[in-house]
Amino acid sequence: MAASEENSALFPIFILTIMALPLVPYTVMKLCHAATKKPKITHCQCSQCLRSGKYRRSIFKRISTFSTYSNLTLVLLWVVMIFLVYYIKNMSGEIQVFEPFNILGLEPGASDSEIKKAYRRLSIQYHPDKNPDPEAHNYFVEYISKAYQALTDPISKENFEKYGHPDGKQGFQMGIALPQFLLDIDGAYGGILLLWIVGVCILLPLVIAVIYLSRSSKYTGNYVMHHTLSNYYRLMKPSLAPSKVMEVFIKAAEFMEIPVRRTDEEPLQKLFLLVRSELNLDLKNIKQEQAKFWKQHPPFVKTELLIQAQLTRESDSLSPALVGDFRRVLELAPRLLEELMKMAVIPRTAQGHGWLRPAIGVVELSQCIIQAVSISAKKTTGGSSEGIAPLLQLPHISESVIKRIARKKVRTFQELRDMSLEDRAELLQAAGLSSTEVQDIERVLEMMPSLSIDVTCETEGEEGIQEGDVVTIQAWVTLKRDNGLIGALPHAPRYPFHKEESFWFLLADPTSNEVWFSQKLSFMDEAAAVSAAFKAIEETMEGLGADAKEKSKAIREAVEKVRGGSRLVMGKFLAPAEGNYNLTCHCLCDSWIGCDKKLNLKVKVLKRTRSGTRGGAALEEAILEDGVEEEEEDDEEEYDYESEYSEDEADEQDSKKKGKAANGTVPKKGSSSEGSGSDED
Repeated sequence: MAASEENSALFPIFILTIMALPLVPYTVMKLCHAATKKPKITHCQCSQCLRSGKYRRSIFKRISTFSTYSNLTLVLLWVVMIFLVYYIKNMSGEIQVFEPFNILGLEPGASDSEIKKAYRRLSIQYHPDKNPDPEAHNYFVEYISKAYQALTDPISKENFEKYGHPDGKQGFQMGIALPQFLLDIDGAYGGILLLWIVGVCILLPLVIAVIYLSRSSKYTGNYVMHHTLSNYYRLMKPSLAPSKVMEVFIKAAEFMEIPVRRTDEEPLQKLFLLVRSELNLDLKNIKQEQAKFWKQHPPFVKTELLIQAQLTRESDSLSPALVGDFRRVLELAPRLLEELMKMAVIPRTAQGHGWLRPAIGVVELSQCIIQAVSISAKKTTGGSSEGIAPLLQLPHISESVIKRIARKKVRTFQELRDMSLEDRAELLQAAGLSSTEVQDIERVLEMMPSLSIDVTCETEGEEGIQEGDVVTIQAWVTLKRDNGLIGALPHAPRYPFHKEESFWFLLADPTSNEVWFSQKLSFMDEAAAVSAAFKAIEETMEGLGADAKEKSKAIREAVEKVRGGSRLVMGKFLAPAEGNYNLTCHCLCDSWIGCDKKLNLKVKVLKRTRSGTRGGAALEEAILEDGVEEEEEDDEEEYDYESEYSEDEADEQDSKKKGKAANGTVPKKGSSSEGSGSDED
């Protein structure tokens, strides 16, 4: 009985130890991370963004930020640990240690007569002949008699002084640190213990594994359903026009889970009338087109109308019931668009290349959703290949203001951005904007990124590129802002969630509509970028056989570049057949309109010889383009993937251009709206 009580008393200590082993280091790590995290304002400071409430740190938002599942679980576990410590402390006070003087009620060093007197007094109270209570009998035998022997009998006294007990050295006991009720229930402790072991050691891990496997079988690592990826892969086409990307995007399985209520019918009908001009309906057969639109699956209809409400800035007219669905659609949009991009650039051709044209459409749709600008605003107008969309993303700029600015011979966003501060302020004030509104525009322009690209393609250890070689592409993408920041959140007052900028690097052949290489970039996490650049440069230098000094110098230079606002893009692709290739390097932002960059790259691939000798240089000088169409001396034509918004017209032009490409006459012409890349090569 005493042994079982001792085992039961050890159970809280056992639980406390098991909890403390992972909990204490994890808590220290979280506290260190919170202490080293420096709050830095990286979002737009214009009045529209501040009014949106996304970045306002109220007491409720601070509580909700802290009240994550991990933090609440951490606090709960610490509360349990504190309770266990308090319980163990009180429990240890209740455990009686064998102290003969205390048992007899004497002070240490009492005389023999005092010991005998105290023993006789306690015998009258606890002796079985005087007290029939079984507990009194047990206490008399186990404590009073042994205490008297330990203080009077020479042998018992010697045992007590040596071993702490009058009976001599005690045997070693082993037990299980389990609660008493598991080991002492009318002799059925074996079944209770078995059930406890089965439940904790078998059933609980099995339930956790089933939940994890059922979720992992439904979702990918990016929390996108596998069914969504299947739909995107099946519906993606090489000639998919930017205006048709929406029809593929809304086919996500996540949107199928958005409820379609009977009460939504009337609000959706009103919303349809507001956004009808953006739905690509054939005006000649408008009634048939409308009937065809409403015959689609109801969740897809609802999703497209809600996205169009964001693009046309009609979200204020939504009913309260639709606002929650509207926010859910916008919350899912970034990661669904990322997966849609991967489906566009995933290897499809025999050479392992993706498709450029649908990738461009995905990026354009992402930009329009974040900036709440309609896709039709990107149509080429007034000499700008991106239309008025870049201007509409600026605060307080409307179509009427754009018309007044155009009268002053400023028709494109780049022209407005290149103006001096004084000239721009004078122009905007003449267009009817106040000085406060002009300051908001200047703040946004300071936040907008400016990109530059430096790229090389070569076969490691060789002078030229021959067909079938594994070509290494190395590019440095540098970002600068007028306000000095590197990583920042974009100006997006109409997008209700925090959205970090993401950039996509594409090496593509616009002639064949193929993406040779793609990679996603981020300027928010400098530590991850430094680690990636360090590893890539180290592997490259080791492959070239460089010594330790050269390798250290190259790594140091790469780290300095990353800290200065550059990001390294490095990968490999297989050299195609012999010929001259006019490639284009795109660096595209999924959040800003008009901030993309591209670099023309001419690559010469030589015919492979039996001896393995190589010819001249394969990489010719690259030509930077700033997103504005420029005249070139060549009389040849090029297919412009970025300016297509009609699939029928695109198909006709595609057939014409491919005919010319077959003859080897494929010149270059700039364009300002580009596609995007993927994490996978």
